Amino acid sequence: MMRLLSLLAGTLLLAYPLAVYRGLTHWGSSALLGILLVTFALRLLPGLSPVREWLLLGRLLACVGLVLTALSAFFSAQHWLLYYPIAVSLALLGLFGWSLTQPMSLVERLARLQDPDLPPAGVRYTRTVTKVWCGFFVLNGSLAAATVWYGDLAIWSLYNGLVSYLLMGLLMGGEYLVRLRVKRSFAS
Repeated sequence: MMRLLSLLAGTLLLAYPLAVYRGLTHWGSSALLGILLVTFALRLLPGLSPVREWLLLGRLLACVGLVLTALSAFFSAQHWLLYYPIAVSLALLGLFGWSLTQPMSLVERLARLQDPDLPPAGVRYTRTVTKVWCGFFVLNGSLAAATVWYGDLAIWSLYNGLVSYLLMGLLMGGEYLVRLRVKRSFAS
């Protein structure tokens, strides 16, 4: 049951920008703040993750979300809710960047879940992919910040609730295609 609630909250957070837009334009801030408080609180429940850092990141972001939601409620200021996507990009940048200081990058750890005997060329490749993701999070966080500062809720929702996910999907898909090519070069 706990796992299901945590998964439900995680799914709701994927729709966070659209929920904020809908909540602020149709439901009213009280209903939205209540939904967000419950959703972020659910993310603090124990969950399962193949990589310990993901679980810690999820809890950190849940705390950040709770703080932003509480600030929005306390000051009756909607703009606090708009900073969450920036916090997500900064947290992911921090996690991926920190992993570059470790003997094994985060992408390498994930790759080793499928291929424990990753060759040295694969290790180099995963470090490069980790750096690419760091660059993506810098760009994504900057664009998320620009949508906040521009001041149009519809543009903020469109970028943070759709465009950023499409860009992330494009990066994942492109990386997958490059990885297939790189793997073929390992075999030859």
